[in-house]
Amino acid sequence: MSEEIALAPLLDAVERYFTLMYEGDVSRFDAVFAPSAQLHGFRDGALRILTAQDYLNILASSASPKSRNAPRLEEVLLVDFVSSTQAMVKVRVRIDPLQYLDHLSYHRIDGTWLITAKSFHVERKYEQTSA
Repeated sequence: MSEEIALAPLLDAVERYFTLMYEGDVSRFDAVFAPSAQLHGFRDGALRILTAQDYLNILASSASPKSRNAPRLEEVLLVDFVSSTQAMVKVRVRIDPLQYLDHLSYHRIDGTWLITAKSFHVERKYEQTSA
């Protein structure tokens, strides 16, 4: 399999991630994250560690950026294939006032690229504007 052939399905998976982060449609969560996924990152000076279920619950209980007409910012910064079944993707994504740098570990499970680990960093906080 050539790298060009392998890249398109992975980038489709990244697009599913971006869409989930913006639209907040948790019915699509299982098409983005593996059930065993873990998320790690610092928020407010403390390390947060979340399971996939914890993160699903947070998304389900929060208004989506789309519902608030928030700006959408998404950028793929790096794609690194470890093998035909494992890759790391570094992205920048804005979720309401917070702009993140995420390192997404993907594994191709039963033919589908899913996030198995997410390491996040708050890169910037935008001022809230009233609509």
